[in-house]
Amino acid sequence: MTNDTAAPPHGGTDSKLKQAITGPLLYLFILGDVLGAGIYALMGTLSQDVGGALWAPLLLALLLALLTAGSYAELVTKYPKAGGAAVFAERAYRVPIVSFLVGFSMLAAGVTSAAGLSLAFAGDYLGTFVDLPPVPTAIVFLALIACLNARGISDSLKSNVVMTIIEVSGLVIVIVVVAVMLGGGGGDVSRIGEFPAEANPALATLSAAIVAYYSFVGFETSANVAEEVREPRRVYPKALFGALATAGVVYVLVGLASSIALPADELSDSSGPLLAVVSASGVPIPDWVFSLIALVAVANGALLTMIMASRVTYGMAEQRLLPALLGKVLPNRKTPWTAIIATTVVAMLLTLIGDVGTLAETVVLLLLFVFISTNVAVLVLRRDRVDHEHFRVWTFVPVLGVASCVLLLTQQSGQVWLYAAILLAVGVVLYFIARITGRRSGRDHEAGVIR
Repeated sequence: MTNDTAAPPHGGTDSKLKQAITGPLLYLFILGDVLGAGIYALMGTLSQDVGGALWAPLLLALLLALLTAGSYAELVTKYPKAGGAAVFAERAYRVPIVSFLVGFSMLAAGVTSAAGLSLAFAGDYLGTFVDLPPVPTAIVFLALIACLNARGISDSLKSNVVMTIIEVSGLVIVIVVVAVMLGGGGGDVSRIGEFPAEANPALATLSAAIVAYYSFVGFETSANVAEEVREPRRVYPKALFGALATAGVVYVLVGLASSIALPADELSDSSGPLLAVVSASGVPIPDWVFSLIALVAVANGALLTMIMASRVTYGMAEQRLLPALLGKVLPNRKTPWTAIIATTVVAMLLTLIGDVGTLAETVVLLLLFVFISTNVAVLVLRRDRVDHEHFRVWTFVPVLGVASCVLLLTQQSGQVWLYAAILLAVGVVLYFIARITGRRSGRDHEAGVIR
C-alpha cells in the first residue's frame, strides 16, 4: 500500500465543519466502535460452530474486514468529506439513485443499531442497578446521546476516549483472570484446537466467521467524520488499520481465554459468556462490575453510531440527495444539528417496536452491499485525479474485498433477503418523493423570480 504522490501534498478543506479530530481521537473512535457491545455475548454463539477454536473465525473475520478497510483508507484520504460511502458512490457511478441507496443503507444501519443499543441499555444491564420501563428509558437515553452529539465532535470523542478505555478494560480483565487461572494450574489449553466432533473445521470456521465479521463492522463509520479529521491523508490510514489490528488482537486473546476457561457447551449455554469466564477463573470480581462495563460499551456504541448517522445525513444533504434543511450547521458548535435531530427522532420511533433483532440482521446485510459499492468505487475512481496526496491500496485488495462480501452474502437466509428488499423498496420510494419535492420547489422559485 502506498501514497499517491502524483499531486501536491495539500490536505486542507473548505468544510463548514470543525476539524477537531486528531490521530489518537480517531484511533479511539474506530476502536470503540469496532469493539462495541457485541463481543460480550459473541463467544457463546461462536462456540456452537467451532467449539473451542474460537480464535480461528475471529482471525478470518479480521482478514476479511481489512480488505474493505483498505478501500476505505484510499477513498477517505482522497475525498475527505462527510457522507462516506454515499459520496464515494456518487463520484464513481454518477447515478443519483445508487448514491441515495448506499447512503440510505448506512442510515438504516445507523439508526436501527442505535435503537437496538438504546433498548439494550435500558434492559437487563440497567436492570442490575435500577428497574425502569425499557422504551421510555431508551428514548431518554437517545435524547442524551443527541445532546452530546450536538455539543461537538471534540466533546463527543473525548467522552468516547473514557468509554473506550472502560470497554477495553473489561476485555483485559477476562484475559488477565484466565492468565491467573492458568498460573494456578486451572483451565485446559488443549480446548483451543478442538472443533465439534461432527464439524468440518474449514466449513465451521467459515460459518462462524460470518458471525465474527459482524463484530468488526463499525470501522466504516469513521468515513463519515473524515471532514472533521485534521490531516486525514496522514492520520486516517494509521488510525484505521491500527484500531482494527488492536481489536483483532484483543478478540483473539479473549477467544483463547474463553475456550481455556470453559468447555464449549458451557459457553454456548450462557447468555453472558464473558461473565461466566470470569466467574470460572476463581478471581474474586463482583458480577455488577461486568454489568457496568457492558452499559458503558453499549452507550459508547450508541454515541458513535449516532455520530455516523447524523454525518451521513449531513453529507447526503450536501450532495443534494436529501433536503437541504438537513445540511444546517450550528454557528458556534459547527455540528449538523438538523441531521442530529432527524436521525434521533427516527431512532426513537424504532424503539417503539421493542424488538429490532431481525431488522438489525437485515441492516448488516445492507452494509455488505455498501462495502461492495465502496470496493468497486476504488477501482472506478482510479482515473479521477485530485490535487493532494492520498493513500493508495494495492489493486487486488478491493477485488478480494468484493469477493469476501459476496461470500458473506451467500450465507444469509431467505427471510433476511426479503426484509432487505423491503427496506430498499422503501428507500426507492423516499428517493422519488425527494426528487418530486425538489423539482416542485425549483419551479416555485423560478416562478417567484419571474413575478
